[in-house]
Amino acid sequence: MPAKFSATAALAVSISFVAFAVLAGSDAPNKDHQGQDYLPAREDEGPPLDHSASKPQLAQDGRKILYYRNPMGLPDTSPAPKKDAMGMDYVPVYEGDDTDDGLVKLSPGKIQRTGAKSERVAMRPIKSLVRAPGTVQEDERRVSVVALRFEGFVESVAGVTTGDHVHKGQPLMNVYSPALSSAAAEYLSALNAGATGRELKGARRRLENLATPEPAIRDLEHAREIATSIQWPAPQDGEILQRNAINGMRAGPGDVLFRIADHRVVWVVIDVAERDLAQVKLGTLVTIRPRALPGQSFTGTVSLIYPHLNAQTRTARIRIEVPNPDELLRPEMYVDAEIETGSQDPVLVVPESAVLDSGTRQAVLIDKGEGRFEPREVQLGRRGGGYVEVTRGVSETDAVVTSANFLIDAESNLRAALKSFGEAGAAGSQPNAATPSSMGEHE
Repeated sequence: MPAKFSATAALAVSISFVAFAVLAGSDAPNKDHQGQDYLPAREDEGPPLDHSASKPQLAQDGRKILYYRNPMGLPDTSPAPKKDAMGMDYVPVYEGDDTDDGLVKLSPGKIQRTGAKSERVAMRPIKSLVRAPGTVQEDERRVSVVALRFEGFVESVAGVTTGDHVHKGQPLMNVYSPALSSAAAEYLSALNAGATGRELKGARRRLENLATPEPAIRDLEHAREIATSIQWPAPQDGEILQRNAINGMRAGPGDVLFRIADHRVVWVVIDVAERDLAQVKLGTLVTIRPRALPGQSFTGTVSLIYPHLNAQTRTARIRIEVPNPDELLRPEMYVDAEIETGSQDPVLVVPESAVLDSGTRQAVLIDKGEGRFEPREVQLGRRGGGYVEVTRGVSETDAVVTSANFLIDAESNLRAALKSFGEAGAAGSQPNAATPSSMGEHE
């Protein structure tokens, strides 16, 4: 048993010496520390020793190559060119690319391949159009009814029908009422008696309280005779929406005999999406395009923003007051409205394509020149016309990347991930200083 052990140990020592000699190597005949000759190695037995391995590797453009990283983003690097398990070449990392100055650096070739373009930050006004559908409605302030304040009879109705346009003061019907005749007789008695002051004024006020037309009162004062019936005029210009008066009918107080609307000014009520509501202000100009009148447009102003939203459609109602002198806009017409929002004052803007939006943060890439890009967080304002206002984060001296910025951002994220992997790998590869002593204690 001891003899066998000695032979085994001697063989191991010989193998160790051979391995040490192979690892040490020499360009000329030499002896090791035990006086044994170095063994010659033929050309086909292995690669010659590379004494230039310690020299820095240079790329074709003269940049110094620090190391090569895994093309799939794995935490694996190599000091020399190599391929991964799938046959893909490792990617060289150049000197200066791994600096921790917050900049992303790309070679001219990569910038050309990605098609990155930059544009200078500028001052310009931001304007946008809020488009919404709507309908034409009557201005409720321009609608009136014709009704009696007393019980009476419609002796006759003028030749007007629903849909006719009437003018203020135009006769609509003749009305007879005992209450009206009694008030007229009282006023006439006061006139004939030469009453003055409060007594005469009181008699006239009774006729006015019955809504007696002013022309009928003046006729009574001049003719000094009570008419059998009184002409009842239209209270305003407009279109007859409703005619309930019929020849010979009995009419009670408050019965609606005519309904008249003035359409020279109309309302347009539109539904604006909740997200656009903050851009709409009172007095904002609005362009109205009726679907029934191709090629024609009208201009109005926002007169009211209704206080409640539609819970189902998440829209708010906006009322626009629109002049309609030719009465081309008719109630219940469908229209398309365009609200021009924004201001005339120029603000600091960047193209919308320059913004990288993660949902919680917005950033742009500042072009520093010579292939260097700086990610910078920004605060945004209004949008319109392909531009977005930047309220914080950039100045007029900056240039922002407007195309292929997501590729540069991806490159930045990849490098940050590789760096964190590399640091984690380096930390994991360091021996634990407490391990040897611990092992010694256990032993």
